[in-house]
Amino acid sequence: MNDSIDQKRPSGSAAVTKAVVPAAGLGTRFLPATKATPKEMLPIVDKPAIQYVVEEAVAADLQDVLMITGRSKRSIEDHFDRAYELEEALEAKGDDARLRSVRESSDLAQVHYVRQGEPRGLGHAVLCAEAHVGDNPFAVLLGDDLIESADLLRRMIEVRERHGGSVVALMEVEPEQVSLYGCAGIEPTDEDDVVTVTDLVEKPAPEQAPSRWAIIGRYVCDPEVFPVLHETPPGRGGEIQLTDALRELAKRDPEDGGTVHGVLFRGSRYDTGNKADYIRTVVDFACRRPDLAEELLPWLRGFVDRAQRS
Repeated sequence: MNDSIDQKRPSGSAAVTKAVVPAAGLGTRFLPATKATPKEMLPIVDKPAIQYVVEEAVAADLQDVLMITGRSKRSIEDHFDRAYELEEALEAKGDDARLRSVRESSDLAQVHYVRQGEPRGLGHAVLCAEAHVGDNPFAVLLGDDLIESADLLRRMIEVRERHGGSVVALMEVEPEQVSLYGCAGIEPTDEDDVVTVTDLVEKPAPEQAPSRWAIIGRYVCDPEVFPVLHETPPGRGGEIQLTDALRELAKRDPEDGGTVHGVLFRGSRYDTGNKADYIRTVVDFACRRPDLAEELLPWLRGFVDRAQRS
């Protein structure tokens, strides 16, 4: 008997082919840098953070990418579009390396855009994708979380194809950090890295957290999430929370679009949502670049030595 993923896919379940990337946030933690520049366009060395996210989606075979944008986000669209005058100038100079890097972003994927009229939370941002996604499952990738490879997203899609329902990425955090995340109540399955999610709580107090397994910014959602989001009232912070909708789905029968699974992630994740972690991400990525590490690493060692002596 052929034991392929396709044969295990639940009846009537479509393949995951589309990615949704919410990018409508105001980026207030990075003001004044984000007054005129979207936080998603802040560079990680020499590429904007959002390009790494799109590259991850494409590496997981998701070629259709929908950006949920807002006001003052035009530079995101420009980045993933052709820049003919710049390309012509680089071509005239014979600067093939930079020409390839400029064209790379516009050739990555089919990128579409829809505006979120007002920032009403992640759940509302996902609702803005309903017309584009339709009755198909889809991935959601948050730009604040950079994942080192597409292995996590591929695994999540595989779990969705095997079991149906929705899938969240979970990472174990320290007890004092649980209030920064949505946290999951979980039950084990017969797969070491897969759990059944029984409860989800958005940013709980440490003593009220169902576990230390926190949702990080990768989701694979069943289309049944849309009607649930339509009925989800504003929650924590006065925003419509995707966590609340997934919690409702976790309580449902599988035939009604229920069940939520979690993939336990133990790899490298970079949180660029605050200043200190953003700086650490830039340094880490730079130190792994052969063209930069030879010069940067000795400087860093000297900087640390000087800082420790002062």
